Amino acid sequence: MPVSTMTSKGQVTIPKQVRKALDLDTGDRVSFLVRDDGVVELRPETTDLKDLFGILPSKRKGVSIEDMDAAIERAASGT
Repeated sequence: MPVSTMTSKGQVTIPKQVRKALDLDTGDRVSFLVRDDGVVELRPETTDLKDLFGILPSKRKGVSIEDMDAAIERAASGT
């Protein structure tokens, strides 16, 4: 079992084996969950990019099928 020692400032180094298992890298955030039974869980605070989809409003206006067909016709005719 990996072990770490706390410094006088309350800091600990997460052992390499644990960092690797959690896929943690420099600058990553972690959270701690203290359960009722006294067990503390360390969890990576990662955000899946798919979770961010749609949080910003789109500034682009949609294009209708008719507009697309007209653009294809213009391109095909060379005008």
